[in-house]
Amino acid sequence: MENQKVEIKADGKKIYEIHLEDSFENLLESMEFLSLPERKVCIVTESNVAPIYLREIYERISEKAAKVITFGFTAGEANKQLSTIEKIYEQLILHHFDRKDLLVALGGGVVGDMTGFAAATYLRGIDFIQIPTTLLAQVDSSIGGKTGVDFLQYKNMIGAFHQPKLVYINTAVLKSLPEREYNSGMGEVIKHGLIKDSGYYQWIRDHKEEIKARNEKVLREMIYRSCLIKGGVVERDPKEQGERALLNFGHTLGHAIEKLKDFQWLHGECVGIGCQLAAVISAERGEISQEDVQDIKELFREFGLWQPVKDLDPAEVTETTKSDKKMEGNHVKFILLHKIGEAYIDRSVTEEEMRHALEQWN
Repeated sequence: MENQKVEIKADGKKIYEIHLEDSFENLLESMEFLSLPERKVCIVTESNVAPIYLREIYERISEKAAKVITFGFTAGEANKQLSTIEKIYEQLILHHFDRKDLLVALGGGVVGDMTGFAAATYLRGIDFIQIPTTLLAQVDSSIGGKTGVDFLQYKNMIGAFHQPKLVYINTAVLKSLPEREYNSGMGEVIKHGLIKDSGYYQWIRDHKEEIKARNEKVLREMIYRSCLIKGGVVERDPKEQGERALLNFGHTLGHAIEKLKDFQWLHGECVGIGCQLAAVISAERGEISQEDVQDIKELFREFGLWQPVKDLDPAEVTETTKSDKKMEGNHVKFILLHKIGEAYIDRSVTEEEMRHALEQWN
């Protein structure tokens, strides 16, 4: 299948490209501009990904790079901590990495966020690239330069904006992705249609069976269109001063649920629930119809993105939103829908509205 590229720009200038491929064969060609013979490279990965892809990536990059080392950690959100970052720093120091050297994030969102944060802060900033291996990372977390770690169970509370030099997406890796992880990525995919493109949302509905079957052609089109949406928003608002906040649709309540579930539920699962709750609030305010809400719920549920949260106290969930990094003063910066494909920022959503939506959900 022909490779595709999405350019990410800032102030009219290209800052990096997203390459969509169906193998790792063109990885070195895509990295050629990085002058690998002059660089040491550290591949950061985790315990689920390493046995499947690390050897191939290590061997390919070793063909060109001056030196290649690896750093691995146990998979899971629980390890997205400063203590893991410190261990990455230690390896970089022991192997004499300097500012011209390179980090490679091989894995899902946790790997990408942490590698990016390590790159942003080691020697005040070195280069890194993303090789995302989950659907969620391919369509969302690998794009846009948001990096960070959790702190005291508060998600992404410490971080930095640091753009990658390249995002290399091999869509074939999705064949090995467990179904739950795959469906989790669909939480962000559906979100893109809801906030920015009603035609894309309808396309997802029309192709849901092929998406569930992981049809290669349909998957490539889906990932490409999601990258265009996320990339376009990031271009226009790289530091989240305005429009980029729309990408947080579903995240206010989703992050609260994720935290209270002690990160046992996947990010996309919680975002999916949060999107549906935000749709309920939008309908209560007369923005979208109850038919729209039902349609949205049905699409998320096609991908298993529905679970009751009866064991969580609605009042505790709403209280937890106050610790979210998206707070502005005493107000939650909530994202709602004017209509499917058109989201907006609202700072007037009340605790009562959130509690009511949660009570309806249960």
